[in-house]
Amino acid sequence: MTDFNLGILLANTGTPDAPTPKAVRRFLAQFLADPRIIEIPRWKWLPILHGIILNTRPRKSAKLYENIWDERGSPLLYHMQDLAENLQAELHARLPEASLNLAIGMGYGTPSIREALHELKEKGATHLIILPLFPQYSSTTSGSIIESIFAEIKKWRWIPSMQVISDYHDHPAYISAMAKNVRVFWAKSPKPEKLMLSFHGIPKEYVEKGDPYEKQCLRTAELLIEKLALGEDEWLATFQSRFGRSEWLKPYTDKVLEKLGAEKLTSLDVLSPGFAVDCLETVGEIGDEGREQFQNAGGGIYNYIPALNATNAHVEALAEIILERYASNSHP
Repeated sequence: MTDFNLGILLANTGTPDAPTPKAVRRFLAQFLADPRIIEIPRWKWLPILHGIILNTRPRKSAKLYENIWDERGSPLLYHMQDLAENLQAELHARLPEASLNLAIGMGYGTPSIREALHELKEKGATHLIILPLFPQYSSTTSGSIIESIFAEIKKWRWIPSMQVISDYHDHPAYISAMAKNVRVFWAKSPKPEKLMLSFHGIPKEYVEKGDPYEKQCLRTAELLIEKLALGEDEWLATFQSRFGRSEWLKPYTDKVLEKLGAEKLTSLDVLSPGFAVDCLETVGEIGDEGREQFQNAGGGIYNYIPALNATNAHVEALAEIILERYASNSHP
């Protein structure tokens, strides 16, 4: 088959188009209406969403987005764009004879999943590799994105062959890239008394229903700590970004930061291994709010270790993960 054409979709949750209440409201309306994000029955949840949350939360969230917005715009979007550009160059270098194209799509906001898929379709993709940029699978992240992709693809006359990378939480290339990222940071800043691995939280109920997320997060932590050769008293894993009143995965990052601060911990570095690129939850919540919580409680030096973003280590790791799937496909 000489017309094999590979389309690669890098997907993420998304970001508002601007740090304004109007743009944030539009983004949250789409995000929080997703049944995989909030599993409350629609008849009960939608009146709360449109009657209360979308009338109160956008203004507060817009201020948080404004704090992390810079001359390039939203960090999540431009880090994704940089990563896609570098990754496509890396894949072309490794597969100079292959016809391949890469596009980014967001579950909510722009560029949308639909736009990304149509971009690949117009470029002649006969085979798709779908990679949600969430190392650990959750129905709220990878699951939601995969469902959106299938909802669009099923409308096509010619449905291409497709492979989905639903998680890569224990892939050696991903673990090695994160370990390298930490070591590079520690080469410039002294190794701290403790390293905190802060993963995004989900309701505990979701795990009880069968979501593998918690188990995969803890496995990622175990492998990374082993790679970094840290002792039991040198690290801990926590879960951030709670929403609503239900119980979420514990321990809670903010509570642990306050506790460590009150114990007068002299230095703490925080890494968020579940985020492939930096965004509001890392730069704002962990980088800014986390420092304030820790130091206001009495803690000492505090550093946020940036996400892998578009670094060479990340590009090489994702290229390896993608090429494993490419090699497994029956092509000439």
